[in-house]
Amino acid sequence: MELKVGNARIVLKQGDITREKVDAIVNAANSSLLGGGGVDGAIHRVGGPDILAESSKLGGCAPGDAKVTGAGKLEAKWVVHTVGPIWNGGQAGEDATLASAYRRSLEEAKARGARSVSFPSISTGAYGFPLDRAAGIALKAVRDFLAGDDTIATVNMVLWSSHDLATYGRALAALGGQ
Repeated sequence: MELKVGNARIVLKQGDITREKVDAIVNAANSSLLGGGGVDGAIHRVGGPDILAESSKLGGCAPGDAKVTGAGKLEAKWVVHTVGPIWNGGQAGEDATLASAYRRSLEEAKARGARSVSFPSISTGAYGFPLDRAAGIALKAVRDFLAGDDTIATVNMVLWSSHDLATYGRALAALGGQ
């Protein structure tokens, strides 16, 4: 399933983000940038110690922001580490912070000349953000960024489960994707 935005496209797929052969993959990191569980742990494990060595020099990362390291042993050139919001009922600015995490990740990828970027579903695991709400926010933020950009050609949303893929599929269809 995909959505065309100008000359770019957003593609949904089920898979393992650590296997993506793209310019940049996005890591759903914690604010320390020193590794963790879920996607973050997998990226650090597969990418090797170089990612942690670089991350430790970045001074952490605030929710909604993004910082970049090399990709170590991953197929990508860069890892864009972003920190999504911890779900606190939806009244603490979580939606805006999540949208900012996607936007800042794309800005950092663009600054490095990336043409292809792969995202996981940010904040929907341990951080508890409701998947259906997150999918709509994520896809709208990516679509809006691509509408004003001519650098990035492909944004992949790499989803771990068929349930996540179906949820993102419904959100993409609501934006006009096929």
